[in-house]
Amino acid sequence: MSTKRKTYSAEFKAKVVLEVLEAELTLNQIASKYELLPANVKNWKKMFLENISLAFDKSTVVKEYKDKIEVLQNSNDSLAKKVGNLTVEKDFLVEKLQSLVSSKTRKKFVDTEHNLSLNQQCKLLKIAKSTLYYEPVKRFSSEWELKLLNALNEIHSDFPYYGTRRLVTALENEGFWVGRKLIKSAMEYIGIRALYPQHKTTQAYKEHYKYKYLLEEFKNDNNQVIVDTPNRVWATDITYIKLEKGFVYLAAIIDWNTKKILSWKLSNTMDTKLTTDLLNDALSRYPKPEIFNTDQGSQYTAQAHVDILKKHGIRISMDGKGRSIDNICIERFWRTIKYEEIYLNDYKSMSELRYSIDNYIVKYNSRRLHSAIGNKTPNEVYDAAMNSLMGEIELLPEVA
Repeated sequence: MSTKRKTYSAEFKAKVVLEVLEAELTLNQIASKYELLPANVKNWKKMFLENISLAFDKSTVVKEYKDKIEVLQNSNDSLAKKVGNLTVEKDFLVEKLQSLVSSKTRKKFVDTEHNLSLNQQCKLLKIAKSTLYYEPVKRFSSEWELKLLNALNEIHSDFPYYGTRRLVTALENEGFWVGRKLIKSAMEYIGIRALYPQHKTTQAYKEHYKYKYLLEEFKNDNNQVIVDTPNRVWATDITYIKLEKGFVYLAAIIDWNTKKILSWKLSNTMDTKLTTDLLNDALSRYPKPEIFNTDQGSQYTAQAHVDILKKHGIRISMDGKGRSIDNICIERFWRTIKYEEIYLNDYKSMSELRYSIDNYIVKYNSRRLHSAIGNKTPNEVYDAAMNSLMGEIELLPEVA
């Protein structure tokens, strides 16, 4: 059975030592009196005599403790500074790790055998602990899904300009009833995409006046712009085409009602001359429109372009800022010519491209059927409307 070790206060030790120094009793007698070991009493006496001088020089004691406190304080300050620096460095590295490395990659850094807990590791790596136990569902592994991928790849090879809408229809024709969301995932899985790159063309010029969008008056209940006669609204825009050694720019004017391309120009510079030459060419060959719609690009807000329209008494209409859909008629033509002609060829020179575009637009105007105009060609609709208009003019009574 163990016995608890006795402890004695400093006052008690001092009392015992003072009695020893008075020498009225021997050291052994005093030890017996207080039930102490003589060796302990002897040690207390020795300690008392060695430190008795401190009672007459308190400053030495105070200075000694002050020095110790200062050393400890400096040590603590140094440690606090190091801890602060390490914290800042840790936060910096964690932030960079998070921005440069995906959460999927950071998850691989977790070490289940490390001294740091999983909670602390996840906190430092900025990942949710639940992701450690998540196993993604394997997509496109079943026999049906593999057949779908093969069919999708074959359709894309034949029609690389098809987007998800047309791919869904094409796959339905082959017996695959799927939605656009699945098709998009499948395209990402096998690394294909529709050949429809984006490239910003016209840029607005802040000091030029921007005209109001006038085609709101032609919108139906479905918010679609419906123009009922030719030469009432013309629309124009500029798009880019990539050649082997750079870009060139294609500008065109379309009649909104008949979808007929009235004029087009190809240039290696995108300036006001491109748009003014195009406009003058169209006006020299066709009756002027009531409204001419463009975007807010500097080529169309330039004074030289605006002056031509004002000279002919044509009302100027411009899309809202960032609203290319306001000029949907010409935007759809760009999509058509790129999917059906430009993306299918690799043009080496501007002359080769010009020849190809010329042939396509002749075919587009005279042979290509448009569902928007009753599956007729633009030339059919335009010429019929113009002939009808001329007949009405001939029937008008002469003014005496």
